[in-house]
Amino acid sequence: MRGTVLHGPRDVRFEERDTPTIIKPTDAIIRMSATCVCGSDLWPYRGINPVPKPTQMGHEYCGIVEEVGSGVTSIKPGQFVIGSFFASDNTCPHCQAGYQTSCEHKEIISTAQAPILRVPLADGTLVATPDIPSDDLIPSLLAVSDVMGTGWFAAAAANVKPGATVAVVGDGAVGLLGVLSAKQMGAERIIAMSRHEARQKLAREFGATDIVAERGDEGVARIKELTDGIGADSVLECVGTQESMMQAIRAARPGGSVGYVGVPHGVELNGEELFYSHVHLHGGPAPVRRFLPELIDLVWNGKINPGKVFDLTLPLDQVAEGYRAMDERRAIKTLLRP
Repeated sequence: MRGTVLHGPRDVRFEERDTPTIIKPTDAIIRMSATCVCGSDLWPYRGINPVPKPTQMGHEYCGIVEEVGSGVTSIKPGQFVIGSFFASDNTCPHCQAGYQTSCEHKEIISTAQAPILRVPLADGTLVATPDIPSDDLIPSLLAVSDVMGTGWFAAAAANVKPGATVAVVGDGAVGLLGVLSAKQMGAERIIAMSRHEARQKLAREFGATDIVAERGDEGVARIKELTDGIGADSVLECVGTQESMMQAIRAARPGGSVGYVGVPHGVELNGEELFYSHVHLHGGPAPVRRFLPELIDLVWNGKINPGKVFDLTLPLDQVAEGYRAMDERRAIKTLLRP
């Protein structure tokens, strides 16, 4: 089969790869219904994360199970399934505590931008939908594989409560779905930080009540102004830069919480400033598997439509254009159809 391979900065190719097969008894093989390009894929694409050799790409996926290993008991061929970007056994102490991305036996899913995918630890990783979904549900079901689950974790880690004031730093797909998550969790006021008109519009559709275009210290000052000098109860940090992290911490009120899910690049925290801020910090790789049953149910019953973040759909063999469009901010998120 052919799949996506990153050869170096801005050099994405759709080329011949080995077709995945069952390697371990706990594996499953799925035929992809959809995959996509993630904002985190842009770090290696731009050369910020070095790629020393040709590297297969992709970690967001949903599709039909074609085959399972002899040790798989809960997943069956013919089911439509969704999984996390980290495979997990869902039974170890960390999984049981709700942190499947720290599973003692975790494996990274990194070859999903292809027509067929091998998923390790299938029983613990994959969740089946009630039935085969209609085509219009697939973008939203794909979103819960990562970006919706990550936005949801940002809101959960930031302790979003009914009636809260929430600020969201970052207007990529994760930030926008952080807005949707905060709305679903009952936030009364949601301040989306964005300077891009199309993203501001979608943020408002998802539940943002205010838009702040300023960044850095100016952005913090604007949030303080909007909250009568108090700051936000919860802040979702969805970028991963030094500026975005400090903006998030400084925008939170004393006793407030920051949920950070942007993969950190060059982030360093000043212990003294953090000490006197009285801000709670919690985040990391989103344990999407914890949230999959609830999020699938919300999508299945029409309560949320996170698939709206996909504003570009391409055939999988045009994956290089999908990367370019996101890199150049012509697209929020690219959906790829095999």
